[in-house]
Amino acid sequence: MSLQKILLSEATMSGIDYQTLKTIVNLCNMPSAIMSVEKNKDGSCGEIRMVATNDKFSMTGENVEGLTYDAKLKRDPKFEDILFKAAWNNEHYHSYVDTSRLYGYWTEDIIIPIDNNGDEKTGYCQFIYKLSKEMEAGRYSIISPDIASFVIRTCINLRKDEDFYTTMNTVTKDIREFTDSFAASIMTVSKDLYRFEVVSESVRNNLKNLHDVFANIPYEVVESWEDLVSGTDCIIIRNEEDMKDFESKAPAWVRTLRDNDVKNLCLAPFMHQNMIIGYLYITNFDVSQMARFKDTIEMVAFFLASEVAHHIFVDKLKTLSSLDLRTGVQNRNAMNTKVDELALELRMTKTPFSVAFCNLITLRTVNIQQGHDAGNNLLSDAGQILRDIFKNDFIYRSNGEEFAIISTNSTEKSFEEKVKELKEKANDPNWVFFTIGYYTDMTEGNIHQAMRFANEYEQEFKEDFYYNHPDFVK
Repeated sequence: MSLQKILLSEATMSGIDYQTLKTIVNLCNMPSAIMSVEKNKDGSCGEIRMVATNDKFSMTGENVEGLTYDAKLKRDPKFEDILFKAAWNNEHYHSYVDTSRLYGYWTEDIIIPIDNNGDEKTGYCQFIYKLSKEMEAGRYSIISPDIASFVIRTCINLRKDEDFYTTMNTVTKDIREFTDSFAASIMTVSKDLYRFEVVSESVRNNLKNLHDVFANIPYEVVESWEDLVSGTDCIIIRNEEDMKDFESKAPAWVRTLRDNDVKNLCLAPFMHQNMIIGYLYITNFDVSQMARFKDTIEMVAFFLASEVAHHIFVDKLKTLSSLDLRTGVQNRNAMNTKVDELALELRMTKTPFSVAFCNLITLRTVNIQQGHDAGNNLLSDAGQILRDIFKNDFIYRSNGEEFAIISTNSTEKSFEEKVKELKEKANDPNWVFFTIGYYTDMTEGNIHQAMRFANEYEQEFKEDFYYNHPDFVK
């Protein structure tokens, strides 16, 4: 017996015959399918199948009737929840959401309950959808008044004359309260700079500091999210079952969720020019309201994306204006600005600090003997060594082969240990070799004087190097 006949037989026993369902779905002039939704013994959603479909739903002509819905559509817990509520709670559903990353289109979804004539195991609903290549603003009129009000309020807040971080904190607080979640956060991701930033947070009763939480999470964890959202428009973790599913795909990330007592989560990406530039991160919300607030979050994320993109663009301009691209450390202009700031601060409050000058004494010889491409590679390696050793300090390329380091959070001993490590790692006269002079100021608070002393000491080591290596170019 064919699967279609089996379905016909089962439907007839429940008082709903296949031909009736087929007639209903064929009357629709948009892609449509009748879904059968089973209810498990514990009252949860069971298997969902496409019982009857029209020709527009199949598109390719392939007969998908009788197959589980994920044979045609991407599996989505939120979609399953909506179908279950339509089939068993008689709830209608109508939404317009951005699924352009998933399907290349915006999607208008309509789900209508169908009476199951008292069947205690299987319910039915009709699923109808329409695709549009571009976002149609008028379609937003279909959303409910409370969601529309929230989205409008968010857009108004985004237009306020406040700095980016203040605005994002206001929006994040509104999102957390709207979703009745424990915590919400907005973060940006800069793949080219290999970093992410938590730009805002809101936590119920301020019980946690999300900046501190994410400070202990490596970039690789955040980077892994991109693969996870590639098959959907928004990640939803509803319960332990979903958590275990994601644990098999991203164990390092799920470990951080468990460590921070996250039971459920919504992760919505910000898209700009087909790239993920950030995320809206919401944890421990009311799962029963998931379908309602997920649509809201997707719409809010759409509008937030443009604000985040603008912030990243401005921030990148600032970074590039102060960054030495050859070495990855800051440039001389950034050093001059920092020195002026510290000079003023130290005049008011004299606190210990250390400075060092490091001369990449092999650069000129490598440029002459091996060419400027080799010299650029040498600069890159030298910059990486400095960044690895002086992670929490200010590092500058003060001129062609000279680097300056300013440390305001190291003790005299710990700074000396860093200098010792640098001497060990940059001691190759054929490649990376630094001559180093450093000075620690404990009481004077005179940064210009300290830099002069450090530079003079470095000059002495430079002369010693040339004396011992007469073949090197001065």
